[in-house]
Amino acid sequence: MNPSTKAATGRPTRSGRRGTTLRAGGLSVRVDPRGVLVGAVLAGAAFAMSVVLIGTGDYDIPPLDVVRTLFGGGTVAQDFIVNELRLPRVLVGLLVGAALGLAGAVFQSLTRNPLGSPDVIGFGQGSAAGALTVIVLLDGGTTAVSVGAVVGGLFTGLAVYVLAWRRGIHGYRLVLVGIGASSMLFAVNGYLLTKAKMLDAARALTWVTGSLNGRDWDQVWPLLVSCAVLMPVAFWYGRPLRMMEMGDDSAHALGVPVERTRFVLMLTAVLLTASAAAAAGPLAFIALVAPQIARRLTRAPGPNLLPSALMGAVLLITADWAAQRAFGADQLPVGVLTGVLGGVYLLWLLATERRAGRI
Repeated sequence: MNPSTKAATGRPTRSGRRGTTLRAGGLSVRVDPRGVLVGAVLAGAAFAMSVVLIGTGDYDIPPLDVVRTLFGGGTVAQDFIVNELRLPRVLVGLLVGAALGLAGAVFQSLTRNPLGSPDVIGFGQGSAAGALTVIVLLDGGTTAVSVGAVVGGLFTGLAVYVLAWRRGIHGYRLVLVGIGASSMLFAVNGYLLTKAKMLDAARALTWVTGSLNGRDWDQVWPLLVSCAVLMPVAFWYGRPLRMMEMGDDSAHALGVPVERTRFVLMLTAVLLTASAAAAAGPLAFIALVAPQIARRLTRAPGPNLLPSALMGAVLLITADWAAQRAFGADQLPVGVLTGVLGGVYLLWLLATERRAGRI
């Protein structure tokens, strides 16, 4: 078989240390076997932890019964508990984790900085400010709070982009401006909490902490629509994003419209972060940690968008299960656990970057 015939069949035409190129007609796709394996393992882990989490609660359900119920079997009681009470919470956790992991991968790739995470550079605090404004000043309901979180996150993202612009966007400048914005918004949020009534303050504090408690189908559908629209945009720009990691000049020489691509990707990542915050509050450090773990597992260059999204889903679901089980009768909001573990990881990352001479 000659090479052209082999290429037309879609079989591998070239192998190397980093992957295999599949060709079919004029389309070529480079596949990294290790990345595919890691993605499959993470998807399996997300499903397994989802089954375990669905079965966890005051009325425990064995994993096999959970799977049977999900596929239409099970008793009437199991069907109600699994499909009506617990499945929406798990789906929100999976979607929020995936959205944050993907947004973190995009920002870390754009800034070429492991600290370039939406929660570090202020977008989570921006969503919190929008939600707190609705709760404290407007006495809004659940839908209004979600809209406020999206608007706050989007406004913060645009403000950081404009303030960081100086004949283009530089990664470290974006991070520094974002950290400054995060500090200012943290102070604003604290002030809003002091002005709130007792019931509003309790409600606002629960939201700001970040939690999956009480999530139902009303939170699933808007988040699912947002992810269905935004995630394909991020994946579509994956190849230009990888080129931009080499520097703006190199990417421009390869035909990438750098500023337009950067703006679209930043807008997509900000909206993913804001949508996640609208559904579960500003959960800390998932967007920071997930891309770094995914990159270490795949050992592949580039943004690793899909593995990062899957890792974010696994991390959040696992953290939610641990928050329910690890502290006895006291069930912590998952945002408390992600904040503690993420803070430890951030200290380790800062120490590593300092030893490497990058900060």
